[in-house]
Amino acid sequence: MSGTQRHSTGIKRLDEALGGGLIPGTLTVLMGATGIGKTQLALSYCNAGKQQDGQRGIIFDLTTRGDSQNQSEYAQRIHNWSLVNRQLVDRIDPNVVWNGKEIRSDYLHVFDRGGRRVTIDDMQPEEWQEFKVDLMRRLDQTIAFFYGNFIHGVRRAVVDGVEPTARDSDSFQFHLFDYVYHQILRKEHDWLARDLFRVHYRTQQARVQQHAYECSQISGVLSYTSHEVMLDDLIERPLQSGDVLSNANTIILIGKTRQGSKIGRALYIAKHRGSACEESILPFAINESGITFDN
Repeated sequence: MSGTQRHSTGIKRLDEALGGGLIPGTLTVLMGATGIGKTQLALSYCNAGKQQDGQRGIIFDLTTRGDSQNQSEYAQRIHNWSLVNRQLVDRIDPNVVWNGKEIRSDYLHVFDRGGRRVTIDDMQPEEWQEFKVDLMRRLDQTIAFFYGNFIHGVRRAVVDGVEPTARDSDSFQFHLFDYVYHQILRKEHDWLARDLFRVHYRTQQARVQQHAYECSQISGVLSYTSHEVMLDDLIERPLQSGDVLSNANTIILIGKTRQGSKIGRALYIAKHRGSACEESILPFAINESGITFDN
């Protein structure tokens, strides 16, 4: 991977620990309890795209319970970045993707289930069927959000707001994330355009080729809330076969630490395939400027 330009996290000390940054074309999971600093780190990574790629990254929010992830407040306060929200509509015209001023946006919140839980077992069979129908209605807008941003220069994406469940397979959030990762982020640009334009693809084919991009240059970050709060518990957490952690290229665990009567925060790079990385626990703090490391 030495010949590949890494994607900076926007935090110099963390980039150093990662051997230069995150690897394009791969998935990174940020895992830790709510409020530990995952969203601040994800926003720093997105913001770093402005200088490195010419465009900031985008945020796809899967929050379902109405709990705010504070993305807009953090972005404005820490990075002087006013998030442009992409609003859901009843029906989308796929041609909107060619208009950079209209489609280029920072944030899309695709679901709001009014405080209900995220597990499939919590739904009645008819509710699950209704959800899948609703999902299909929103996939066109999801594809347009990602594709429209990628053809206008975005090269990094965050999926935020994933809540903990006993098994990934029980969570409808992971069903949607799995689709986004494999069928959008990792899909060749022309095949993604086929999914968007469908029967009208041939009439758009010339423009698709004019706006070609390499999906191998796009990095994805999943912010995943854990039950575990303490970093030691996260480090000892066993991986389930086939879950998102076992499939990720890079895993950054973020949790609380305790020394005597003092509680702190620290992160640990549990996996960084294809690269050297530091194996030490890295303490950090959160202040008005975001995440800061001691050295």
